[in-house]
Parts: sequence; C-alpha cells; structure tokens
Amino acid sequence: MKTEDKLAIHELLSRASYGLDERNIDMLSGCFAEDAVMTLRIADGDMIGPFDGHQSIMKLMKDSMETQTDKRRHVTSNLFFEDESETNAKAISYLTLFATENGVIKLLTTGIYRDEVVKTADGWKLKKRHLDLELPY
Repeated sequence: MKTEDKLAIHELLSRASYGLDERNIDMLSGCFAEDAVMTLRIADGDMIGPFDGHQSIMKLMKDSMETQTDKRRHVTSNLFFEDESETNAKAISYLTLFATENGVIKLLTTGIYRDEVVKTADGWKLKKRHLDLELPY
C-alpha cells in the first residue's frame, strides 16, 4: 500500500471522529460506503448490530447524538494496518472517548476499532466497522 493511501485512511478515520464530535452529518456520512456494516460490543456484553447499510449506520449516529448533552471528543490513535492492498485494508486503532459538560472533562471509555476500508472512486471509505468498548458510555 502506498504511503499516500495510508495517510488518506488516517484522515478518513479522523474525519469520522471529527464529524461525529461536531455533529457534522455530511462529513460523517461521507466516511461510510453505501453498503457499510457496523457492529459494537460494550464491556464484553452481547454484540450490538449489525447495522447494515449507510442509512442504518447514520440513523445509529444521529440517534446517539440526540441523547448526548455533553461535548464528545473521539480520539483515534495507535493506528496500524493489516492485510493491505491497493484497494482495501484492515485498520486497527484505539479509541479514547472524552466528554465535557458543565466545565468538567471526563474520560468516558476506551476501546478498539477494527475497520475494513475500501478505495472507491470517491476515495477511501469505511466498509466494515467494529468497536469494542471497555465501559458503557
């Protein structure tokens, strides 16, 4: 995989976090492929999902945003790649989730993203995203 593709995937994951935190639905929406799938597991609990397709994932994101009264910061770090090719890759990264409310910053949870990304005519997109969280958020 070319270095510019790796950088583009880094940016994709950062844009997904920023779009979610800033409630920028257009930016967040642009990060997912139309046929994307998302799942998550919280604190070794049952699997949540799958959320099949772009619309289902965006509904999950919007519903989540509507319940939040705090300001969130999804920090994605320690990214590395597996099974790289010119058109797809698996990316593993850490999530550290902070929230600010009433002038207080709290660490809500940490987790691991396991992403499958694909190169499309519109650039790199999330095709499959799984998130394991250590604590409920």
